[in-house]
Amino acid sequence: VLWLPAGAPWQKSSRAITPGLHRAAMLRLLIGAEAGFSVDERELQRPGPTYTIDTVGELDAQSPGCDWVLLIGQDQYFRFHTWHRWPELLERVSLGVVARAGQAVRASDELAQRAHRMSVIDMPRLDVAATAVRACMDAGLDITELVGPAVAGYIDQNSLYRAPHRS
Repeated sequence: VLWLPAGAPWQKSSRAITPGLHRAAMLRLLIGAEAGFSVDERELQRPGPTYTIDTVGELDAQSPGCDWVLLIGQDQYFRFHTWHRWPELLERVSLGVVARAGQAVRASDELAQRAHRMSVIDMPRLDVAATAVRACMDAGLDITELVGPAVAGYIDQNSLYRAPHRS
């Protein structure tokens, strides 16, 4: 599994995001020595807005013939039709959609009208969301149980997610 921290995600251009070096470092702490997991920083090296379709093109050039599966949450699956060059992306990858507990995976009308490869990924429920972590940080609460001790320590050491710097 390649974890790809977004460089300059074009859909979040209206708000500040945590610098990529911090997001990559937290990912490394999160996955630790988990077999088969690695952090790929290619999007952080690219100037300007980053698009998944460009990353897939680079991955295809690096590993021709590979069948790529893009893992996304069901919220992104529903909004997939808003992604840059999404029809082309559908032709190049299969989608692995992680469902939220108790909710059915649903495609937008635009996506439902297009043929695509999709599998629902069944995962244990994790009651953590970025908004909850930020809310705890704003309230001065301990986030260790939400993100683990290594990531919580990194966030504290680097004074991340405190006003005015957020995301």
